[in-house]
Amino acid sequence: MGRAKSQAKGHGLGRTPTHGTGSATEQRRGPATGHGPGSSPAKPDLADPRADPDVPQGMSVDLLQDLHLLTRDGKLNADARRKLKQIRHFVGLLRPAVDDALDRHASPAFVDCGAGKSYLGFLLYELLLGPAGRGTLFAVESRTELVNAATERAARYGHERFRFLDTAIADADLPARLHVVTALHACDTATDDALALGISHGADHIAVVPCCQAEVARQLAERTDRDPADQALVHHALHRREMGSHLTNVVRTLCLAAHGYRVTVTELVGWEHTAKNELLLGHRVHRFDDEARRTLARLLDRWRIEPTLVRLLRALGLDSCAPPDDPHRGHQK
Repeated sequence: MGRAKSQAKGHGLGRTPTHGTGSATEQRRGPATGHGPGSSPAKPDLADPRADPDVPQGMSVDLLQDLHLLTRDGKLNADARRKLKQIRHFVGLLRPAVDDALDRHASPAFVDCGAGKSYLGFLLYELLLGPAGRGTLFAVESRTELVNAATERAARYGHERFRFLDTAIADADLPARLHVVTALHACDTATDDALALGISHGADHIAVVPCCQAEVARQLAERTDRDPADQALVHHALHRREMGSHLTNVVRTLCLAAHGYRVTVTELVGWEHTAKNELLLGHRVHRFDDEARRTLARLLDRWRIEPTLVRLLRALGLDSCAPPDDPHRGHQK
């Protein structure tokens, strides 16, 4: 994965696609075995990886092996099972956003930021975009060796609408209008780069699962002249890291709301699978939340912090704290 509480409504990955025909790899899988009328139900083939509930239905076994999410003999080891469970659940939660983009746009643009080895991207393409027959998925990753490997893999599996950009998120050459922007465990401020990209390009849907977050903890350590009750919350290094992480995500949700997004915050999977488990979902509804702007301004002042996302948006002319009639408030696309 990359150097990428309300209820969230997800959908199972086994649902029949509604937007087109199957992808190229789907043709190579061969027909599923079944049983005729009157015959006894077939027992699950434990030697077949597709019988494992953690292997997404409709996913190419060959591709999962090529991604090293399945062993050569088609088994899931503990680490791969943990990764696949997270990605599979994330894809399920993204399905409504993907369906919405496909329903409303002829050629929607999807972007996965800090894509890493593109585990998420390949599952998104195989399970949703490939069957849809349209839409382009861009994976942004700054490590050249990972980009080259993913580009070759996509060509080998016939993923013609899956593009890879070897660059930083802020420098990516992307369509002016984006529809769905994602980042799964993009490290530290790379999540902020993804959020700034989505907000500034007017993405209809933004979904991020932040990873490590150290920036605000460092800013909290720089000042000690706070109210004693506030200072007690960040006096110890462990508490400071936890508070910094929490404040970072609260600021991110307020920035999304300030720029017209309805925000849902929930868990991605059970905490036994990953400690980096907070999922932020933003759906653009064009209702700029002025209370969120005022709250954000007070929060930044109280804790004397200035997280990357606030600075990035301000540099783009999108001041998340500006009052309603302020010309610095800005307008995204």
